[in-house]
Amino acid sequence: QVQLVESGGGLVQAGGSLRLSCAASGRTFSNNAMGWFRQAPGKEREFVASISWSHSTYYADSVKGRFTISRDIAKKTVYLQMNSLKPEDTAVYYCAASWLASASSSYGTYNYWGQGTQVTVSS
Repeated sequence: QVQLVESGGGLVQAGGSLRLSCAASGRTFSNNAMGWFRQAPGKEREFVASISWSHSTYYADSVKGRFTISRDIAKKTVYLQMNSLKPEDTAVYYCAASWLASASSSYGTYNYWGQGTQVTVSS
């Protein structure tokens, strides 16, 4: 059974940092792109960052320069380092695995999803 399990969410003050982790089990995704999405209350799920099988990265404009996505193939884990957090970053953050090898911002190119982890940024 394939599972993606996120961790690392929590409550942080504006300007602070958090690192999210996403651990995969059941299969390896070393040849697949991985991504992070987020969903704030009352809003649609939106793309945050993606990393390809070759570690190329792609970011939403809203997080560029503040967030960094990375992956450890041996640990089957993807990370999202979030710095300079803002209240508008508050959301449930979801990890996802794509059927593509290249980084993608398209929701429809991801076929495995985690349950999400809450990130709350206070002002």
